[in-house]
Amino acid sequence: QVQLVESGGRLVQAGGSLRLSCAASGWTWTRYRMGWFRQAPGKERQFVAAITWSGITTYADSVKGRFTISTDSAKNMVSLQMDSLKPEDTAIYYCAGRPGTSLTNTRVNDYDYWGQGTQVTVSS
Repeated sequence: QVQLVESGGRLVQAGGSLRLSCAASGWTWTRYRMGWFRQAPGKERQFVAAITWSGITTYADSVKGRFTISTDSAKNMVSLQMDSLKPEDTAIYYCAGRPGTSLTNTRVNDYDYWGQGTQVTVSS
């Protein structure tokens, strides 16, 4: 059974940094894509960043240049380094995963497995 568990969310001041981690267990995927999404109160879940098994990364325009997604295959972990945080980055951040390859990896429906989320709050 695949499980994704996020950690690292907390309250931080604007301009600060946070590193979110997602620990994956129960899979033996050789090829996969992993993503981070976020959902603010009253809003739809939105794409933040994604990375494929081959290291190809994709970012939402709103976080490009500030956030960095990376994986540690040996530890089955995916991380999201968030710098220069803004109050509008406040949301619950979710880790997502799916085996195999795809032409798209920015949609909620591109992923089969989700974590429970971790709260990130950026104060102004």
